[in-house]
Parts: sequence; structure tokens; C-alpha cells
Amino acid sequence: MERIPILQMGEFLLVTIQVDMHDRLAMTLQEDLTSRITDTQAHGVLIDISSLEIVDSFIGRILANIAKMSRILDAQTIVVGMQPAVAITLVELGLSLTGIRTALNVEKGMALLRATAGGSTNGYTQP
Repeated sequence: MERIPILQMGEFLLVTIQVDMHDRLAMTLQEDLTSRITDTQAHGVLIDISSLEIVDSFIGRILANIAKMSRILDAQTIVVGMQPAVAITLVELGLSLTGIRTALNVEKGMALLRATAGGSTNGYTQP
């Protein structure tokens, strides 16, 4: 079965999507990522989608779900590398991606993670 690699960088997990996402792969990523967050006790997740040229409503919802699940597991989620066409499509589909913070590239995303992970709630979610 095809899987997207999840790399650990200290207290953060890095996911670089290098293939076209299909529904099954997106679901597998969601399951793998939540497991890795709990196994590693990661405080942040950086998802690089710079290789994605198109995102449909299902993939958009999966990204939003990943961010929500990560937050419940005490990890921030930052999505980086969004192409303009993907941003336009998400807006046109009416997907707000609530809970997902974005950055232009991996470097800026890591800086944002470092800044926000310091405010970790140590296992408690905020209302």
C-alpha cells in the first residue's frame, strides 16, 4: 500500500506530499499521522503541499480534519507551499480550513511552529 513518509524533526513531524493525493492515500495519511503524533508526542506537524497542483473538497476536508485531530493531540498544524491555484480552488469550494495555519514555505512554517509550539497546553485543549 502506498504511504506518505512522516519524518520526525525533534518535537515536530514533517510530511512532504510528493504524489497526487487520492482519497485512500489521504485517509491513510490521516491515520498514520495521528498515530505518529501520539507515538512521538510531537508538538507540531508541518505539511508541505507544494507538489499538489489540485485539491478537491475531500482532500481539503482531510487536511482540516488532520489539523483538528492534531490539536486534540496537543500538536499545532502548519500547511506550507500552497500553490495559488490550490488556494483559489479551496476558496471557490467554500472550504475555510478552520484550524489550519499556513506559511509560504518550509522555512517560514518551521519558524511558525517553533513560535507556537512554545505555547503548548501540555495535554489540555482550549475551549
